[in-house]
Amino acid sequence: MKPKRDFDKSFQPIHDHTPQHQEEEVRAFSVEHYVRQLHETTDKLLADRPNRGDVKLLSVALRELRYCFKVFARLRDRRQVTVFGSARMQPADPSYQQAVEFSKRMASAGYMVITGGGEGIMEAGHVGAGKENSIGLNILLPFEQHPNAVIRNDPKLMHLRYFFTRKLLFVKECEAVALFPGGFGTLDEGFEVLTLVQTGKSHLFPIVMIDAPGSDYWHHFLRFTKDVLLARQLISESDLHLFKVTTSIDEAVAEIVNFYRVYHSMRYVKGDLLLRLQRVISDATLKTIRAEFTDIIREGTFELTNAQPEESEETELADLPRLKFRFDRHKLGRLRELIDVVNRD
Repeated sequence: MKPKRDFDKSFQPIHDHTPQHQEEEVRAFSVEHYVRQLHETTDKLLADRPNRGDVKLLSVALRELRYCFKVFARLRDRRQVTVFGSARMQPADPSYQQAVEFSKRMASAGYMVITGGGEGIMEAGHVGAGKENSIGLNILLPFEQHPNAVIRNDPKLMHLRYFFTRKLLFVKECEAVALFPGGFGTLDEGFEVLTLVQTGKSHLFPIVMIDAPGSDYWHHFLRFTKDVLLARQLISESDLHLFKVTTSIDEAVAEIVNFYRVYHSMRYVKGDLLLRLQRVISDATLKTIRAEFTDIIREGTFELTNAQPEESEETELADLPRLKFRFDRHKLGRLRELIDVVNRD
C-alpha cells in the first residue's frame, strides 16, 4: 500500500486543539474548502492589480500542477523512485550502465522510475525500468530538450515550463531518490532534496548517491560534507544518515527496498508523530527504541497504538499499527536512524 502524498497532513504545525479548533481543522482538510480558497485567492488578484507576468506565472503553474496531479493520481498504487543525473552521459559511460541496471532492479521490486524524461541518465533510467514503469517530467527550455525514445508520446510524460513545479513533483510523488553523477542541475536537485528532508518540509525517504565502480564523483561530495560542512558545524553529524554514497547497485537497491520493510509512512496528528508500520514491532525493538532515542522526543515516551480518528479518511491505512511519540523536529537524521532500527525488527 502506498500512502497518498499530502504534505499538509504529514507535517502540520503544533496547535492547541480545543474542540472548536478541531472542528475548524476537519473543515480545512476537505477538498471543497481548499477549492474555495483557490477561488478567493484568484478573485483577489484583480483587486491587487498585479502585472501580467505575475498572473501568467500563477496561471501556468496551477494548470500544469493540476494536470500532473491528475496523471499521478492514476499511479497511486505504485511506489516510485526519482532518478537524477546528467543529460550528457552516453550509453557507453559506466554511470549510464549503472542507471540502467539500478532502474531495472527497482522495476523488478515493484517501483516506477521518475526522471526528467530527457537523454543521458534520464534515458538510462527509463531504459532500465521499461516503458510501462517509466514516468517523465520534461522541462521546456529555450533550447528544446527532446524526450527520450522510451517515454516519448507516453501519457505518463508531462511537460512543465518552470523548474520549481517540476522539482516539487520529483519530490512529492516519490518514495526514494537516486542520484547519479551530473552537472549543476543534478547538484541543485540533490541539495534541494537533502534540504527538504533535513528541515522536515518533505516526507522522509531514502536518498542514495551512486558512483560507478572506480569513480569518485559522490565520494568527493561526501568528503566535502564531512571535512567542510560537518567540521565547521554547519550540519549535524546525524544529518549524514539522511543519504548514502555507494558504488554498489545491490547496496543502493537494498537501501531503498529495506526502508519500507516495516516502516510504511508518517503523519503528524495533534503534535504527535505517527509512524505507520507494516506490522507490529517486537517488545525487544520497542524497548531498544525507548532506551536509545530519548533525545528525539520532547516529552513522554514511544507508544504502540492504532489509527487515530483524524486519519479516518485514509481507510486503506486503517489497519496498520502506529508508533506514536512527541518528536523534536530538529532531529530528522536521528529519526532516520530510528526507522532503520524499526526495519531491522
